[in-house]
Amino acid sequence: MKAARTKTPRKPPVKKGSQTSLKDPVGVYCRVRPLSLPEQECCIEVINNTTVQLHTPEGYRLNRNGDYKETQYSFKQVFGTHTTQKELFDVVANPLVDDLIHGKNGLLFTYGVTGSGKTHTMTGSPGEGGLLPRCLHMLFNSVGSFQAKRYVFKSNDRNSMDIQCEVDAILERQKREAIPNPKTPSSKRQVDPEFADMINVQEFCKAEEVDEDSVYGVFVSYIEIYNNYIYDLLEEVPFDPIKPKWNSCSTPMRNTDFVPPQSKLLREDKNHNMYVAGCTEVEVKSTEEAFEVFWRGQKKRRIANTHLNHESSRSHSVFNIKLVQAPLDADGDNVLQEKEQITISQLSLVDLAGSERTNRTKAEGNRLREAGNINQSLMTLRTCMEVLRENQTYGTNKMVPYRDSKLTHLFKNYFDGEGKVRLIVCVNPKAEDYEESLQVMRFAEVTQEVEVARPTDKAICGLTPGRRYRNQARAGPVGDEPLVSEVVLQSFPPLPSCELLDVNDEQTLPRLIEALERRHHLRQMMIEEFNKQSITFKALLQEFDNAVLNKENYIQGKLNEKEKMISGQKMEIERLEKKNKTLEYKVEILEKTTTIYEEDKRNLQQELETQNQKLQRQFSDKRRLEARLQGMVTETTMKWEKECERRVAAKQLEMQNKLWVKDEKLKQLKAIVTEPKTEKPERPSRERDREKVTQRSVSPSPVPNAPPIRLRHRRSRSAGDRWVDHKPATNLQTETVMQPHVPRAITVSVANEKALAKCEKYMLTHQELASDGEIETKLIKGDVYRTRGGGQSVQFTEIETLKQESPTSRKRRSSTAAPAQPDGTESEWTDVETRCSVAVEMRAGSQLGPGYQHHAQPKRKKP
Repeated sequence: MKAARTKTPRKPPVKKGSQTSLKDPVGVYCRVRPLSLPEQECCIEVINNTTVQLHTPEGYRLNRNGDYKETQYSFKQVFGTHTTQKELFDVVANPLVDDLIHGKNGLLFTYGVTGSGKTHTMTGSPGEGGLLPRCLHMLFNSVGSFQAKRYVFKSNDRNSMDIQCEVDAILERQKREAIPNPKTPSSKRQVDPEFADMINVQEFCKAEEVDEDSVYGVFVSYIEIYNNYIYDLLEEVPFDPIKPKWNSCSTPMRNTDFVPPQSKLLREDKNHNMYVAGCTEVEVKSTEEAFEVFWRGQKKRRIANTHLNHESSRSHSVFNIKLVQAPLDADGDNVLQEKEQITISQLSLVDLAGSERTNRTKAEGNRLREAGNINQSLMTLRTCMEVLRENQTYGTNKMVPYRDSKLTHLFKNYFDGEGKVRLIVCVNPKAEDYEESLQVMRFAEVTQEVEVARPTDKAICGLTPGRRYRNQARAGPVGDEPLVSEVVLQSFPPLPSCELLDVNDEQTLPRLIEALERRHHLRQMMIEEFNKQSITFKALLQEFDNAVLNKENYIQGKLNEKEKMISGQKMEIERLEKKNKTLEYKVEILEKTTTIYEEDKRNLQQELETQNQKLQRQFSDKRRLEARLQGMVTETTMKWEKECERRVAAKQLEMQNKLWVKDEKLKQLKAIVTEPKTEKPERPSRERDREKVTQRSVSPSPVPNAPPIRLRHRRSRSAGDRWVDHKPATNLQTETVMQPHVPRAITVSVANEKALAKCEKYMLTHQELASDGEIETKLIKGDVYRTRGGGQSVQFTEIETLKQESPTSRKRRSSTAAPAQPDGTESEWTDVETRCSVAVEMRAGSQLGPGYQHHAQPKRKKP
């Protein structure tokens, strides 16, 4: 099936010398059931007899925010809402039943979501029989008059049939009739009145060209696949008073008055066909008997009441119709006792359980587990179809996962070319099933592209049809053969005419007498010859009887030997079968153990991979951390090396300044000692000391060759702006005179967006330790801008530095000879007494105390 939008598939590689076998695609049909309520929204529309259109319903678009889409899907044939069961049967199932009668296998699926009409299509309803009763009706209409007597064909446990002679069949019939067996249906029994109308098919249907020189036997079996286990629905488990009755509350069924059934195993026969070992096969002679067997198993099938369907199938059901055909002998009376001449064909009618979503069915507990197993088996079926299509389309050789599910494993032979495969896709057009219907359409699209090898035509029992009529034609009718008496009479001499023409006629009677005498003599000679030949024939017959008797004795001896050999072989076969069952049980246990070990191995491998990935991540993190720490160590080492170099240089400069100060003091002392004293008017000592201290504190320190300072009006720019004064909590109070003060400023300890939004300027007070051990305060100023994203950014414009210094730690001092004053007078440093007092003060360092000059000069520089 192809959707409206298709892609051109890649051409498969063509192998040289390969012979392409004839293949037929899987026949996929679509049946649309009518809506339950006329006012329901519909999402599926039938375009023509081969195409349907699927469109997105309004509710789905509103809930999933989806677009309106229309997709067309093509099938082999589409059956609308008004299609009858008869029309569907004539197109889909009639060819499969005709192939069954001519020795070919067939497989028919019904696939769809819950409530789409699969069971109705397969079984039907009262007054309108489905595909199953119509297949039985056509089969018995065709071969009903050519059926063998009951128990002539006997099923064995190896998926084949044995032929019994008439005597053994009569004995088994008498034995079965003496012991009533519920497994064996009777033609006198009546089907349940509730479903009697299902098999009452009004239309007469019959296959053409049925081989009349063969006899037929019809066997039916009914199984279900529940939770990936196979159960025989026709198996009668004897009642055990010790074990409690099985009340399957978790899996409600119509009849719960029996012990739990045992699951069956799948096996492979000598022809590599899969079959269910130990499955009950019932021989039926009419449609009523076959449907009675079907309905007896249908009562045991697992169904449950769900949110979507009142009687939802919880398992996949498989109803097998097996037709056995064997030729008659040359007379057309007895069946040939040759097992190699038996032809077995089978038609499997599969009613798949509906796929469903748990969020719609509200399933819990066992219902949820059942739905999971159903969806898993259907997913395996879809995976097999996809792998088959990929292998056929692209020429790959991938293994098809048949063994992942009992459903696909059972029918793997059909996809390998053992018969025709037909699929009926049942859909419900209501809008609530749109998503499930979309998945069903996609599965049908994949399935229709799968091609199955066409089965070869089998010779019917290896003989030519119409042999009975050919033997009759060769023998001819009885009236055409000349009789022995007529041959003898023709060899006798002819009689002369007996008519007397005259009274005196004397010639006619003598001639007649002479002819009669010759005939009498010839008769006597023939009698004698006959007696001689009779004696010879009797002797030969006696010899032949003796030879036959001897041959019979010899054959009887051989038969006794063969029977002993056969009995020994049967015992050996029984022993091997027991051993085979034991080995199969061990193999099953080993397979389960292997599955557990493989699961543990996968889990351990996943855990190992997870641990390896974790170790790799840790190793990568460790390497990144090592690299980061290495960079930090290198950066810190370089930083401290520079800091040590800077501190050493500062210390060296400080020591040089101290030596220079000492040298200056010594020079001043030497000058004081060597210079003569000049007489000046004496002033009071207190007034002179006060004046010296005042002059010393006021006079600026000489800075030779100082660069000119560009005066900037720091406060004039911000006179009309509002500032954010950012003072971190870690700053120390310096108690200096020059403190920054900005009017109308918002003082914060941590910069925040709210404060920046209200101001145009930003100032950060930063403190750090200078090289001489004093605290250096920096005022970092900037402008606040509004960004496009709605935030604020700060662009720094300048830095003001406020440094606190001590007079005793100045790096540079003026020379001993002070420069002259502008008015031509000598400086205060020319006074010997002053210089001496200063030198003594510096020398002692304890008379005036640690005097500090707050030298807070602003230094402005661009960032």
